[in-house]
Amino acid sequence: MISILKWVMVVGILLFLLGHYIISYSGLPETMGVKGIYLGAFCMAVGLAMSLPTKMYLTFLFVTRENRAIAKGKTNNQ
Repeated sequence: MISILKWVMVVGILLFLLGHYIISYSGLPETMGVKGIYLGAFCMAVGLAMSLPTKMYLTFLFVTRENRAIAKGKTNNQ
């Protein structure tokens, strides 16, 4: 599950960067007009939605690390 979450996050961040590239640097909005802007905005919106699980993943990572540290401290004290 965590590996799938990582891939979703990476793809989301890449889509967000692709959307930014399309709007800012590619010149696609100038050639396609409003459809080019929509394409870039769509990539950015989907990328942002897909990168939202980063908060869940980081929370899981920090809680797991804290639990390991607590368990390690208990075993060392006993």
